[in-house]
Amino acid sequence: MRDIYTLKSPQNPHSCVVFNSPHSGSAYPAEFMASTKLDSLAIRSSEDAFVNELFKDAPEHGAHLLYAHAPRAFIDLNRSATELDPAIVQGAIRAPANPRIAAGLGVIPRIVGNGQVIRTGKIPMTEARNRIASYYTPYHSCLRNLIDMQRGIHGMAVLIDCHSMPQKSLKAAPLVRGKQPDIILGDRFGASCDRWIMDAATQILAAAGFVVARNAPFSGGYITQHYGRPSKGVHAFQIEINRALYMDETRVERAETFDKIAETLSDVTRQLAKIGPASTALAAE
Repeated sequence: MRDIYTLKSPQNPHSCVVFNSPHSGSAYPAEFMASTKLDSLAIRSSEDAFVNELFKDAPEHGAHLLYAHAPRAFIDLNRSATELDPAIVQGAIRAPANPRIAAGLGVIPRIVGNGQVIRTGKIPMTEARNRIASYYTPYHSCLRNLIDMQRGIHGMAVLIDCHSMPQKSLKAAPLVRGKQPDIILGDRFGASCDRWIMDAATQILAAAGFVVARNAPFSGGYITQHYGRPSKGVHAFQIEINRALYMDETRVERAETFDKIAETLSDVTRQLAKIGPASTALAAE
């Protein structure tokens, strides 16, 4: 499935953690680009560019890393497959009170960053279903299998859903000790992950020099909500990294700081990969 996603597994798999990057894909199909009104740079504005690279060392630390190839503008893997927007998909039934669909951010997005409309007109329902069957379903099957495998081996699984956020989105974020956060962790306000895991992740990131906030303005998307089942031994939380830390958002290029941030996050990844059953015992003491 290398044309759909990449799964990098460790040679020595000793961690119960799965790192997942559903929005770092940048393989834009030619027919899709021919149908969009946006240029090759504007279409990338909602992409979590380079996030998979920031966590690339996960396998070296005993954890699995999964990331998508298909871009978010083409199909959003962090949505339910049923979140079809009637404004972009012919024959889709309008869902009551769904803020993501209303905003144009369904599983087949209508807009990208800055509210830019991807295309004029609608796509046939057959095309929407084909994208879901060809990209969405295989990706989520792989992710589900990874989670089930980790839980079976270790008695628990920790899913870390890795994302990036535009610098401007931090205007809605509360200050942390008077500072704007670098990273926001989301656990659906405690519903998708036990608190001791969030506390551990916060401490690891803060010790690395990042300013860390929780759940505002991002508390976790569909993947965090859907897979996080603490009562069943599956813990999921989302990590959002300020893009301005490591990239030029306008050019969608790595900044001069990229290597330094990647090195810091490699050590963070090493420590996050240690979260597991042994940590549970320590947290209970």
